[in-house]
Formats: sequence, structure tokens, C-alpha cells
Amino acid sequence: MEELPIRPRGLKFQADFITPAHEAKLLHIFQHELEWPESRNPGARLSLHYGYTFDYKTFGIDPEIPYKPFPEWLRPLIPKEGGRDPEQVCLQYYPPGAGIPPHVDTHSAYDQLYALSLGSAVVMQFRHTEPAGAKQALDGEGDAQRESVDVDLPPRSMMQMSGDSRLHWEHGIKKRKKDVLADGTVRMRADRWSITYRWLRDGAQCECGDERLCDTAQRRKGIEREYRWKQQKQEDTVEQVEEGKVLGNGGSQDENRLAGISSESTEIDHRHHENSNALLSPP
Repeated sequence: MEELPIRPRGLKFQADFITPAHEAKLLHIFQHELEWPESRNPGARLSLHYGYTFDYKTFGIDPEIPYKPFPEWLRPLIPKEGGRDPEQVCLQYYPPGAGIPPHVDTHSAYDQLYALSLGSAVVMQFRHTEPAGAKQALDGEGDAQRESVDVDLPPRSMMQMSGDSRLHWEHGIKKRKKDVLADGTVRMRADRWSITYRWLRDGAQCECGDERLCDTAQRRKGIEREYRWKQQKQEDTVEQVEEGKVLGNGGSQDENRLAGISSESTEIDHRHHENSNALLSPP
């Protein structure tokens, strides 16, 4: 894999990680052989988990759910990081128009992060917010300045997030049915699948010191961690307003849609959960 010559640094990319024929076989498996959870919200993304289960309340590992061995179709698709398999793999289905709000995967829980794109191409946005008072340029009111970068993810491409792109930049996919490319081309979205690979961080402690995005740094400073579902609702509201759309009063269904979380995790737990990843290891 080669690092892209852009900000954020640490973003590595490989086109055609698999062949079109291999992709076609995988899509057939995804559509006809896997049992997906029932969607409570039409148009929302769906998830299946292998290895340990991703916890949508803590954004770490759910220690209550047993380790699920990797299926045969997944084995040839696993990148090797440090000579070991990832501890958590998530297969997600994105219908046209679905997305995921800007976020960083939990620092203390996970180390490296890889993602394989299949089916429709999509534009992923990376963004970095420079806090007010920093040395970098700020606007006239002294507010934080935000930088955003769009990265096109074609089908069969593998992306690795490490360094700044993993820890200090948020990444997300806007909820829309078409993407506008850098040359002005409008591209409609179709069904997309992604496979996200996560390796657990040894010791479950991150030393990056980013108090805005790092849960370890926040905990050491006594800062109460804000759950991503709340941040996602705020981000979606801003995005809808910017696009000239008006949100309704909303009920529980609207809140779940805005949060963009998987259909199997629509009940939000407001309790704080400490990360116990250091105690987990594959059987």
C-alpha cells in the first residue's frame, strides 16, 4: 500500500485489492447467503460482526458477546498487521443515500484501521478542527478553523488509516444519493458494502494526548466523554441546515436515523462503560 500525498498524513491506499470476479462472488454471498439483521429504519446501514462484536454504545468491544470465528469467505481478505489477525471485523451494507457521521474510532480500544470498499464507489470526507487559541490561522472571531478533504473510494480498494488520519482527523460519509467529484462530475450512488478491520490496542491506553478526540486523554483530564450518538445528531442537524433542508420534530425513529447507528443497536445506553479490551484475546 502507498501513502496518499495529501493531508491527512498516514492515509494509505491500494486500488484493486481484489479482482472484479472475486468482488462479484463476494457480493453474491452478501446478498444471498448472509442473514442480515432486520432494519428498523428504511435506508439505514446494516452491520454484521466477526471476531469480537463492535459495541455501538461504548464504541469498543462488547465483552458479553462470544468471539465469532471468521467465515471462509473473509479469510483471503484479511490484511496482516504486525503478523496477526484483526480482533474485530465489521461488514456493513450501505443502501443508496446512507452514510456515517464524522467520527474517530475509539483511541484506547483500537490501533490500526483498514477498510475495504465493495459495490458502489463513495466519497469519504476527512476533517480536522484546529482548536481556538492554537498557532494556526483562525477566523476573525477567534473560533476554531475546520479543514476538510474528500477522498474517493472506488470499489475493490483497500484503505488504511494510521497516524494523523487515524487519530487526529474525523472521517465520515455524507448521507446523500449522489457525489460530486473534484472535476464536477455527478455520480449516483448504488448499493455499497464495506469491510472494516480493527486491531485492539495493547493495554487499551492511547498516548496521543488529543483531548478533543482521544478518550484516554479525556479520562486523564477528567473530561466526561460525549457519546457519539449525541455528536452525530448535532452534525446531521448542521449538515441538513447547510443543504437547505428542514428537519421535522422527530421521534425515536428520527433520532435513530440521525444517529446513523446499526439497526441492532437502536436503544442508546447513557451509562459510562470503561474499556476492557486489555482483557480480551481471541480463543
